[in-house]
Amino acid sequence: MLHTDKTRLSSRLVSWNVFMRFGLITLLIVGLFSASAFAQTAEATQDTQVLESAENLGPGYAISMYGEPALPEGFSHLSYANPNAPKGGAIAYGVVGSFDNVNPFILKSMRSTARGLWDPEFGHLYFQSLMMRSQDEPFTLYGLLAEKAEMPEDRSWIEFTLNPNAKWHDGMPITPEDVIYTYDVLTEKARPPFSTRTKRIKSIEKTGDLKVKFTFNEDSNREFPLIIAGFTPVLPKHAIERETFENSTLTPIIGSGPYKISSIEVGKQIKFEKDPNYWGKDLPVMKGLFNFDNVTIEYFRQQNTLFEAFKKGIIDVFAEGDPAKWQRNYDFESVANGDVIKGEFTSDDPATMSGFVFNTRRPIFEDKAVRQAIAMTFDFETVNKNLFFGAYTRTQSFWHGSDLSSISKPANEIEKQLLADFPGAVQADIMDGTWRLPVTDARGGDRKILRETFKRLQKAGYSRKDGLLVGPDGTALSFEIMTRNLSEEKIALSFKATLKRLGITVEIRSVDDAQYQQRLNTFDYDMVIAGYSASLSPGIEQNWRWSSDAKTSEGSFNYSGTAEPVVDYLIQKIVEAKGSEEFVAAVRAFDRVLLSGHYIIPLYHLDKQWIAYRSYLGHPEKTALYGNRFPTWWHKKAN
Repeated sequence: MLHTDKTRLSSRLVSWNVFMRFGLITLLIVGLFSASAFAQTAEATQDTQVLESAENLGPGYAISMYGEPALPEGFSHLSYANPNAPKGGAIAYGVVGSFDNVNPFILKSMRSTARGLWDPEFGHLYFQSLMMRSQDEPFTLYGLLAEKAEMPEDRSWIEFTLNPNAKWHDGMPITPEDVIYTYDVLTEKARPPFSTRTKRIKSIEKTGDLKVKFTFNEDSNREFPLIIAGFTPVLPKHAIERETFENSTLTPIIGSGPYKISSIEVGKQIKFEKDPNYWGKDLPVMKGLFNFDNVTIEYFRQQNTLFEAFKKGIIDVFAEGDPAKWQRNYDFESVANGDVIKGEFTSDDPATMSGFVFNTRRPIFEDKAVRQAIAMTFDFETVNKNLFFGAYTRTQSFWHGSDLSSISKPANEIEKQLLADFPGAVQADIMDGTWRLPVTDARGGDRKILRETFKRLQKAGYSRKDGLLVGPDGTALSFEIMTRNLSEEKIALSFKATLKRLGITVEIRSVDDAQYQQRLNTFDYDMVIAGYSASLSPGIEQNWRWSSDAKTSEGSFNYSGTAEPVVDYLIQKIVEAKGSEEFVAAVRAFDRVLLSGHYIIPLYHLDKQWIAYRSYLGHPEKTALYGNRFPTWWHKKAN
């Protein structure tokens, strides 16, 4: 809701928690739309600016999904940033993988684009959006390329006023024509979700020298204006070769962010240097952010190699996710003498759902009963005890640890009404809130659970023959788990050993990053280990993970191949929700459906972020609501 008159808004709105961890998840809208059908560039008269709904709630400095922004108009800086942070120095990050492209918006290099350009973890160093999302409050965006936004209560349109100081790296001003052309070229040449957002746009028009207005069609929803504002980059019309835009390239498009690219070593390293003429350095949303003069991102083939590089001082920070390694691997000299600090950061967002994902496109996993039975056999208690010092917590929900989770909560009347047309979509114990994942005796191969699993598989038509579990057609139940590193392989081996007791044959195939990404893009696997970052503001991004359309869209995150009417319906209800009660009910119902589908064997999560870093690096004392934010860090020895 646009924030302009607090007294007028507060009586009608109820605050609710929304947001997305790390932002690691790509937001999207499925469906294509011809660019020529929506791009309308014309000077508008005063008559065209007449309100199209009963009430105009703008213009204003911020927009929120619900409730009022936490920061008042004229705020000095974001709450989790240090406005007095030193400027200068350098930081080096490390990632596993490779890259062959510096255009992050195309399909050909969707998973092999250089990091840092448009990056939720390291920050959007190079490209920018119209508004910037706060990491320390509900789903709220503040002015960036656009200094103001105007939106009616029904959210049928949104009009942005560009900051007159906003400029491209080459000094050219950012114009409404750039915004319009961005949607034109992305629709025709980019990858989802950037290519599909115009499905919900009726028109885009220039309404003033610095104004651009989006009018939405009947396929839009209440969340979509915020997607337009904060999750689509603005690209320079004057510097894009339309005909070759979809091709992989090592020649950067001109950007508008705080950094320029200083050097590229293909597949190994990309370096950014601070733009001394960056137009937005004094904006409130930029105070205390992007403090380093130089940012380097190094690439490594394996996680172990990356860690060794950290020990040697080649990279400056290392995020650790393995409790055993956090206990055992940090006994090197730099830790002992204080040159490396082991830091712990907390966040209040839901836990990421990670797990073994069934590819239901495969015939062996089409039967939900088979998936449920196999899922029962994962021995979390033994794995947690023997491999991880008991540090992990089992993840029970796609919104574990938040009010959006359905765990321990019987479905209320709103949920029951939402699910009324889909009998059988939710199993009874998940509906009444009593369901839990099985708990073993932590001694390995809990016979009670294995007996129950075997009974369920018998009901599904399986029987043992010569030590193998075979189906009605006589085919043995076997599948492959594709992994990408030693940590995943270790967990998969433990799971394999348990399944072998039932006569289920599992092969584990570890592949390099390039092959893994290619097979993931084309859904060429039986089972993978994947993570679904959780958010207090789940919305349209769920389409790209679970919808029927995403099942067949190459490069989508619908790893499980889910295609269920109830899933599509509930995603739509989530994004259409107009109040907190309606929204929470829709998400909980969605959680129940996903759990009942047994598309994933939930693994576990940590309640903290573990990050080891060089002692010359500093970070704010206050951690953002959604955990550590690297763009707020600084070099203590900088000027």
